Amino acid sequence: MLMIGTVSAQVADRRPLEFRNAAEEARFRDLTHQLRCVMCQNQSIADSEALIAIDLRREILQLMREGRSDDEIRRFLVDRYGEFVLYKPEVEPSTWLLWFGPVLVLLTGGAVVWRVVRDRSRNRADVPVANDDGGDW
Repeated sequence: MLMIGTVSAQVADRRPLEFRNAAEEARFRDLTHQLRCVMCQNQSIADSEALIAIDLRREILQLMREGRSDDEIRRFLVDRYGEFVLYKPEVEPSTWLLWFGPVLVLLTGGAVVWRVVRDRSRNRADVPVANDDGGDW
């Protein structure tokens, strides 16, 4: 009996969502494509078939119908699941490394390459060239 309760608790309502009009559907699709499934790797809530994504789609539609703005819905999900749920997280101190890390890595790599090339060219200039006229052959 306990096992039946556990299995039924994990079954999501998979009925297709019914929209009131095309504008509501377009807003819903746009919003769900901006949000990452918290269970999947790099898949939006709109595309995921994970049970939590199905539940979140229903919850997002309910929040929309309650009159919440897209920003309020995003904030609600961030408060619940963290910045990970956003494909484009806000630029704030906790996400600076995410936003500026690639640029720092690129600049650091460029500086290292420049320094290695510069040091090698200096070392070649310091080594005297042997006076080899080829007379040994």
